[in-house]
Amino acid sequence: MTVPKTDPQPTQPAGVPGRTKQHALPSYLDQDNLGPWAIYLEQVERVTPYLGKLAYWVETLKRPKRILVVDVPIHLDDGSVAHFEGYRVQHNTSRGPAKGGVRYHQDVTLSEVMALSAWMTVKNAAVNLPYGGGKGGIRVDPRTLSTSELERLTRRYTTEIGIIIGPDKDIPAPDVNTNPQVMAWMMDTYSMNVGRTATGVVTGKPISLGGSLGRGDATGRGVFVTGAEAMNRLGIAVEGARVAIQGFGNVGNAAGRIFYDHGASIVAIQDVSGTFYCESGIDPYQAQTYLREHGTLQGLPNVETIEREAFWSVPCDVLVPAALENQITELNAPVINAKVIVEGANGPTTPAADDLLRERGVLVVPDVLANAGGVTVSYFEWVQDFSSFFWTEEEINARLDRIMREAFSSLWDVAQRHKVTLRTAAFIVACTRVLESRALRGLYP
Repeated sequence: MTVPKTDPQPTQPAGVPGRTKQHALPSYLDQDNLGPWAIYLEQVERVTPYLGKLAYWVETLKRPKRILVVDVPIHLDDGSVAHFEGYRVQHNTSRGPAKGGVRYHQDVTLSEVMALSAWMTVKNAAVNLPYGGGKGGIRVDPRTLSTSELERLTRRYTTEIGIIIGPDKDIPAPDVNTNPQVMAWMMDTYSMNVGRTATGVVTGKPISLGGSLGRGDATGRGVFVTGAEAMNRLGIAVEGARVAIQGFGNVGNAAGRIFYDHGASIVAIQDVSGTFYCESGIDPYQAQTYLREHGTLQGLPNVETIEREAFWSVPCDVLVPAALENQITELNAPVINAKVIVEGANGPTTPAADDLLRERGVLVVPDVLANAGGVTVSYFEWVQDFSSFFWTEEEINARLDRIMREAFSSLWDVAQRHKVTLRTAAFIVACTRVLESRALRGLYP
């Protein structure tokens, strides 16, 4: 693929209202600092010229359907009461119930959750899952809470948002700092409140509570599959390829192991504990074991600790940002020394950085495709819960690989046809599907 230096801007179709960059902004956001929501709005702006007559409905994409902000009070172990701020945002449900994770992080904001819910809308539509986009979060540093306090926080939050979630309304899942145990608490709380066991209200649950085999590594597996497809298009062999990974949580860890299993060399890993480099390669299984035993990668044998900013200039074939959003900016994009970037995290690349990478000929496999493996297997889990019939891990991986490869091929063809980046192609496909549903359904009343 020849990466265009700029995405061409088609002429506005006849009969479609004129576009404006003056978005209708909600009053509850800081107009001077829109945060991640501003990135999403710019991405919608870039794709609008490709929507044809469906651009008539484009304002639908710029407004979340429903936002719930809740107070989450709990008793702490010392007997005091603490209050936490929680969110659940349903961006769009034109194609099905909302679907998206819940994150626990001290820096969670409404703008962030809005953007993440919107990216879930795009992600689900890009791989053609029958879902809309949703997201949730609580402003809390979970490291400061005991296990019993986390359980009380989860159960109270679930009860507060229980009025808008459900197996056919909005299905939460794990995200940053949440896991199968948190999903088990959420499922149990919702079930107690409705008076029946409702396993399908969340995904990413433990296997014994209706979880799906293959869910743990699904997002990382999707990163590998789409990354390998991109490498194949560029004539880069996976075996012997050099891979650098930012973030060694669930996604980065799994992606690293699967790349390694296919013969790639993991030359750099960056996480909260530091940046680690080894010219001959890091064994991700050894790193995983060391992290589990020590709680940090500091001291990992046979690796060199380098400066955090040096991570971005490590020579590699594939760079996998699998941490948080806004990691690749116009400041570090010029020094990135990779041929392919596969976005394991949500929103890791700013639009300004996207433009710089495009100019330098770096192929970016966007988050709304690359990390869709997790929600795809969550969809499988949801289907299995409804039918009470469960598949083998081999069946799940085969179905996941097929969906991810077909989605990549479809987006690649659109990118080639319009001479745009894969991110713009993903938004063209996804927004077209969402707005077609909106147009067909019409407005009620």
